[in-house]
Amino acid sequence: MIDKDIKEIIEGFVKKFPCRDSAVLPSLSLIQKKNGYVSEKDMEDLSRILGFSEARIFSAASFYSMLNLKPKGKYHIQICSNVSCSLTGEGPLLDYISGKLGIKEGDTTPDGLFSIEPVECLGSCGYAPAMIINSDHYENLSFERVDEMINVIYEQNITEK
Repeated sequence: MIDKDIKEIIEGFVKKFPCRDSAVLPSLSLIQKKNGYVSEKDMEDLSRILGFSEARIFSAASFYSMLNLKPKGKYHIQICSNVSCSLTGEGPLLDYISGKLGIKEGDTTPDGLFSIEPVECLGSCGYAPAMIINSDHYENLSFERVDEMINVIYEQNITEK
C-alpha cells in the first residue's frame, strides 16, 4: 500500500517530468526501496495515482529485472543465464547454487536469507560466469568461489543473531 509520503513523492515525479510515463519507473523503484518489492496493491494504487491502467503498470514492473514482484531474500542472487555465462566454468551456475541452497529459481530459502533468479545478461561476457548479490557484481566465478561467498554470508548472519 502506498502511504501519504510516497504518494507525495510520486506526485512530485509527475510534476518534474514532461510526460506522465516518465514517472512510472522512478515510482516503482521508490516503492520497492521502501517495501523491498512491488506488490499487486502497490501497482493498483500507482495506477490510480498516475491515471494509467493496472495492466500498464504491471507491464512496466514485470519488464525490469531490477524490480521484484514478490519479497526476496536478504541476499538476492541474480545469475546470468546468457550463453556466454552458461558455457563457461564448471557448468550452469544457477543449477549449482540452486542445489547448494536447496531452492529452485525464483524461490527464497526458508530462513529468508537467500533468493535466486536467472537474468538474461549482466554485461560480463568477457568475464563469465557472473552474478549479482544484491547490488554487488561478481565475475570469473567458480563453484569454489561461490561456496566461499555463501559461507561468508552464512557466518556473518550467524554472528549477527
